[in-house]
Amino acid sequence: MSSPTTRHGGAAAADAVRPEARPGIVFALVAAGVAMSNLDMFIVNVALPEIGGHYSGASLPELSWVLNAYAVVFAALMVPAGGFADRAGPRRAYLLGVTVFTAASVACAVSPDVWFLVAARVVQAAGAAALIPASLGLLLAATPPQRRVSAVRGWTAISGLAAALGPVAGGLLAQSDWRWVFLVNVPIGVVTLAAGFPLLPRPPALTDRSRPDLPGAVLLTIGVAALALGVVRSDEWGWTSPRVLGSLAVAAVLLALFAWRSARHPSPVVPPALLRLPAFGAATVANILFAVAFAAMLLSAVLWCQQVWHWSALRTGLAISPGPLMVPGLAVGAAPLARRLGAGPPAFLGCVLFATGIGWWMWRMEDGYATGMLPGMLLTGMGVGLTLPTLIGAAMSAVPPQHFSTGSAVVTMARQVGTVLGVAMLVAVLSAGEDAPGAFDAGWLGTVIVTVASALACLLLLRGRRA
Repeated sequence: MSSPTTRHGGAAAADAVRPEARPGIVFALVAAGVAMSNLDMFIVNVALPEIGGHYSGASLPELSWVLNAYAVVFAALMVPAGGFADRAGPRRAYLLGVTVFTAASVACAVSPDVWFLVAARVVQAAGAAALIPASLGLLLAATPPQRRVSAVRGWTAISGLAAALGPVAGGLLAQSDWRWVFLVNVPIGVVTLAAGFPLLPRPPALTDRSRPDLPGAVLLTIGVAALALGVVRSDEWGWTSPRVLGSLAVAAVLLALFAWRSARHPSPVVPPALLRLPAFGAATVANILFAVAFAAMLLSAVLWCQQVWHWSALRTGLAISPGPLMVPGLAVGAAPLARRLGAGPPAFLGCVLFATGIGWWMWRMEDGYATGMLPGMLLTGMGVGLTLPTLIGAAMSAVPPQHFSTGSAVVTMARQVGTVLGVAMLVAVLSAGEDAPGAFDAGWLGTVIVTVASALACLLLLRGRRA
């Protein structure tokens, strides 16, 4: 995205901020946008069956694109959007992102059919991708150097809070009308824009004019979408059908071209130099795999509650919330352990707990909520709290300071790609199964296998620590 010299100069210039740009006010305005965009990755899960009920002709594979379209575009545009924030200035990029996200939320709420909703979600994701990297630039520009580490910790904690509140908020809103899942963003966006124009700082744009690799982002977007399409439609079309094989072949070719282009472009979507850092590469691989398992777990819990137990959206959100509520406390508590032992052991332990929770569901889910879902939800929540923040911290601690924005964008992108694959995997398994409990068991078995693979990748962090 930018050269180290330019980044350093931009950081120095950011220290000279207007006096009225108070850090507390800037943090509140930034938190509103970041929470809004992160909440939409969790809140829609609970409302998905309600959306399917409204669009009576929509199948589960079609509805899955309401989740996947957002995640795919968000992932692919994250790093190019960071480059745009560098050139245009973080204030302009942030306000533009909030504007696009808010307008797209209205479009989502008034969608006449499911594919219009998917298209609106694509625009929503573009707005989210613009505001996320710009928000960090604004926060750092308004924060004194000695307080920037704490500010970044607060900024990252917003995502965890969104994960904890998302299921309950989604259930509460969908109980009234699923459209409120999207309309709730409108007042937040309007207030953020009204206060942001006069109060947000104006850090200068960086002088580096290298353009981000937009064709590379397109290759990544279409490649991941083609992979998800082939997996999601595998039951309907057949694994050996020309359409599935064609989708998988297109995905393989485009992702190979993306890797080739990233190795040669001066400002690639995924800088190969970062992946060659032992800790960053291992943490990113583990992060993708764990995101696959996490996405499959969350969607499977929602669908089980609403399709097998026939619970309301609100009851479903309340049933799921104990797991995410475990995350913030464990994320903080695991930090001293990671500093003492390295990231590998706590991340590995988190994967073991997560897999144990899924295994508990395979064994006892049909016994009911108290003895079936709840213990497994608590175990998976503990696993997420130990693993996810540890992997993010391990990846970012390996990144040189001048490449922090690029590194954080790549880490976020990896999580979104894993989310797409996790949703696609679960939808494919559930669509192929005739018996509902048996189909869920097959999906959970796949989730356990992916979690074990993530645990093995976490062990590679031990090698990075010795190096």
